[in-house]
Amino acid sequence: QVQLVESGGGLVQAGGSLRLSCAASGRTFNQYAMGWFRQAPGKEREFVAAISKGSGATHYADSVKGRFTISSDNANNTVYLQMNTLLPEDTAVYFCATNSRITVSPRFWDYWGQGTQVTVSS
Repeated sequence: QVQLVESGGGLVQAGGSLRLSCAASGRTFNQYAMGWFRQAPGKEREFVAAISKGSGATHYADSVKGRFTISSDNANNTVYLQMNTLLPEDTAVYFCATNSRITVSPRFWDYWGQGTQVTVSS
């Protein structure tokens, strides 16, 4: 099994920055991809960004491209999400996830953290 713990969420004003971290533990040897999803009240969980541990390739949702950067520290099984120029519409619970491959559909990701709240005020 894999355990994921997110941290770094909080309250920030529009235009500000926030850095999220996700630490993975357990049987992570077959978890090739790590990613971030978010979910606002009344909305479906949506893909934000992902990274391939082997190749380092990254993928972003159009809504965050150019503002968010995903990175990983494979030696420590940790993934980060640097969020810049935050907008009120970025407000959501952000979830870290792992999977054997990158896909934008959350239903195919194997393991999930409990989430961390990000609130952007206008």
